[in-house]
Amino acid sequence: MAPVVETPVRESVYRPREPVSLRLVLGSLGRGHGDPTFRWDLDGRHGAPGVWRTLLTPEGPATIHLAQRLDGDIVSRAWGAGAEWATDQLPRTLGSEDDWSGLDVSSVPLLADTLRRRPDLRISRVDLVLEMMIPAIIEQRITGLEARRAWRYLLSRYGTTPPGPAPQGMRVFPDATTWRRIPSWEWHKAGVDPARSRTCIRAATVADGLERTLAFDPGREVESRMRTIAGVGVWTAAETAQRSHGDPDSVSYGDYHVHDVVGYALSGEPADDDRMLELLEPWRGHRQRIVRLIYASGFRKPRFGPRMTVQDHRAH
Repeated sequence: MAPVVETPVRESVYRPREPVSLRLVLGSLGRGHGDPTFRWDLDGRHGAPGVWRTLLTPEGPATIHLAQRLDGDIVSRAWGAGAEWATDQLPRTLGSEDDWSGLDVSSVPLLADTLRRRPDLRISRVDLVLEMMIPAIIEQRITGLEARRAWRYLLSRYGTTPPGPAPQGMRVFPDATTWRRIPSWEWHKAGVDPARSRTCIRAATVADGLERTLAFDPGREVESRMRTIAGVGVWTAAETAQRSHGDPDSVSYGDYHVHDVVGYALSGEPADDDRMLELLEPWRGHRQRIVRLIYASGFRKPRFGPRMTVQDHRAH
């Protein structure tokens, strides 16, 4: 008997006005290899290489597959109760509202050359605040390896089965009630210490209020409201707003790597967080765009100095 293929709830073709790179625009949404909510589709099982995402929309869970054609158009197929929302959201997710026209980087050859070569770079706006904040909280003060392990564990335990033909192992982000009810020993097994788990629970408790910040333009008002949650500092608010609100100016102050990458790229020297902000000040309003340009350029800081030590809280 031939296998049953579930028909997509929504199929569409998005024709962006400006060039768009799925890899550059959506890459920041994936939480490492094996992220249960994000999977690159390299074999092109739906006609062309692309990406799978699962998401918990205001209308319910959704699975969406995106594939980019040679002409730049993006074919989307979506399943689940949130399929219509995910499809309608697609232009914003791919940076349709991210306007780079006012950015002048002519004084810095690295930036100017990258902007010329990568006109398909945009900042994504996903309009899902809690879904962007929880992994950012989990990533506080630990290595990427630890954070990704914790994220995979919690999603495998508490995420829901995605609709449609999502690849094996993918899960849908749990709702706020589920996050609030995760017992302490499960956070412990995931390697998330009590301070971060409590912050996740606090965020889930005010989830409705977080989503209401989507009515505000990205900026200080959004950041200040996020930071009313105990345990959410400037780094977590920035990492969230960059993705949820598509904030083109927020900077990951307090990150272990970003300040040095910016410092070496713009001055040839390492920089602390305050020096990073000084270097980015000429582009206030576009500072996250400058950071994205630096990373898109392929620039890498020199490799020397200590790395963060991997901590395993599960044994404590």
